[in-house]
Amino acid sequence: MMKSKLIHEHVGERTFALIFEMGDEVMANLISFVAKNGIGGARISAIGAFRDVTLGYFDWEKKDYRKIPVQEQVEVLSLLGDVALKDDQPTIHAHVVVGRSDGSTMGGHLVEAHVRPTLEVMLVESPEHLRKQVDPESGLALIRL
Repeated sequence: MMKSKLIHEHVGERTFALIFEMGDEVMANLISFVAKNGIGGARISAIGAFRDVTLGYFDWEKKDYRKIPVQEQVEVLSLLGDVALKDDQPTIHAHVVVGRSDGSTMGGHLVEAHVRPTLEVMLVESPEHLRKQVDPESGLALIRL
């Protein structure tokens, strides 16, 4: 079960360390955590490993993600993302690059993943002026300055 700890707080910005354990599903746990903690905007970075992952490629014409399943143990070389509000509910948009056993890499939108053995996530809450809004043309959450 994922564990979390508030490790820094200053002027309304909070930083959390989230430690995922073997078998945890990443996206469901992240959504649950941000909803429970009232986080409407944040940036996410992580490293670790997955036993399986579903990547997504955004198809501009369909305005949806084409799913790419990776059914093998992979290293999480980089996981970057953000939290935004859509219809007053937090959403997570994350991209991941994973390394395979032969040294090749795959990457894309993080749709779903199961941890093995761990995933170490840093989640930093964003100040109000950097929060995202859904763009009607693309359907994606984009920063509106």
